[in-house]
Amino acid sequence: MTHEISDPTKPPKTALRARWNKVPDVTVYFWIIKVLCTTVGETAADLLDQNAGLGLTGVSLLMSGLLAVVLVVQFRTRAYRAGVYWLAVALISVVGTLISDNLTDNMGVPLEVSTTVFALALAVVFVVWYRREGTLSIHRVDTTSRESFYWLAVLFTFALGTAAGDLVSERMDLGYWFAALLFALAIAAVAVAHRALGLDAVWSFWIAYVLTRPLGASIGDYLSQPTGDGGLGLGTIITSALFLTVILALVSHLATTRKDTAAREVPPGRQGAGRP
Repeated sequence: MTHEISDPTKPPKTALRARWNKVPDVTVYFWIIKVLCTTVGETAADLLDQNAGLGLTGVSLLMSGLLAVVLVVQFRTRAYRAGVYWLAVALISVVGTLISDNLTDNMGVPLEVSTTVFALALAVVFVVWYRREGTLSIHRVDTTSRESFYWLAVLFTFALGTAAGDLVSERMDLGYWFAALLFALAIAAVAVAHRALGLDAVWSFWIAYVLTRPLGASIGDYLSQPTGDGGLGLGTIITSALFLTVILALVSHLATTRKDTAAREVPPGRQGAGRP
């Protein structure tokens, strides 16, 4: 029987796995860019549907094709790359919105039904993901299998957030600004439940992730819709361009400074054991 002698010059395998995590750390930058991407998902979907001349189905096929190409690139990268990752999130935001809009506008599926279906689909993804991998942590998206579950979950969170947000807005007849405030308060409540009441970090993250979709959509609608409908009347072109510019600036900053990977770039002996 032989014993493997460890090489002190090499980091532990756990540190290597953490280093190759394919998604960013959850920082304030993460949530800002996520909300901005959800806003772009709402306004860009409306812009393409109204101006591209392809119809809702044609736009959906085009954006799904672009998303597939970017996801191939994302899967082929060996580590997290800010530009590729956030481009995938922006595109999946648009596609998730279009999926929900197709069901509602083209197929006449009631929002109650689509919201329920997307919630069940997301639950199934989480159950299968956990049974196969033993974790739903975004800090351990370090295999192809986990990354596949991650992006599938992200897609359903956007579709669910779109349908649920539209359902709440229509049923409660909320104005855009008040709806944004309502969803922001819901996210704040999740944060308080996590920090003060011990709500599990993983579930806190995914609940907040779903809620940022209707938050961003409400902000986008408030800025882009006509003043007669309760918006500021900036239009989808100006609103999309504005938010895309901010996203590009933030992602470029993160690609240079790597502030969204700082938590994993610590000495191997100090790797946190309690991260979700």
